[in-house]
Amino acid sequence: MYTKIGIVDYGMGNISSLQNAIFELGGKSLVIKHPSELLSFEKIIMPGVGAFGDAIKSIKLKGFLEPLNAYYRSGRNVLGICLGMQLMCKTSEEDGFHKGLGWFDAEVKKLENSNEIKIPHIGWNDIKISKKHQLMDNIQDGTDFYFVHSYHVCCNNKTDELAKSYHGLDFTSSIQNDNLFGVQFHPEKSQDKGLHLLKNFLETAHA
Repeated sequence: MYTKIGIVDYGMGNISSLQNAIFELGGKSLVIKHPSELLSFEKIIMPGVGAFGDAIKSIKLKGFLEPLNAYYRSGRNVLGICLGMQLMCKTSEEDGFHKGLGWFDAEVKKLENSNEIKIPHIGWNDIKISKKHQLMDNIQDGTDFYFVHSYHVCCNNKTDELAKSYHGLDFTSSIQNDNLFGVQFHPEKSQDKGLHLLKNFLETAHA
């Protein structure tokens, strides 16, 4: 049995499918509805579906902002999925200008429209691994994951990029720095390889 995992419910997450994926791996997850519960978990996951500005507003209104920062500073591992990954960045240009959590020196920008691609980017796409890390153990270059997004992360510190993908342009599809991890795709919707990536996260040691 894996360590108990907390899934942060700040009002904009796809939680049930993520819980089902962790259960399938033999893990146990609980939904964190109150900020005071955060520090009782050894690892947390920040899912996310929706708009960046609404998500940051919800995090603040529900009292999660400072407790999340305290959790990050504690050195315990955090995985952000899709919007959850973007929220870890400094800023986003989605529907205006918004400040994020600022855990990564990165900005969230809109995918560029062109004749060859459709926005939002929906469906299966492959990744190219940028650096070696346990999160990508036994996941090869060219592995497909399931994406749903219109905005992408631009890392100012390129050493934070764990993997990239292509959709009209090369974009960062996974990030990592110390105890922080993020994936733009949805591992909980990405079949066996997605489950394997979640398993790798469940097994990661503290930074």
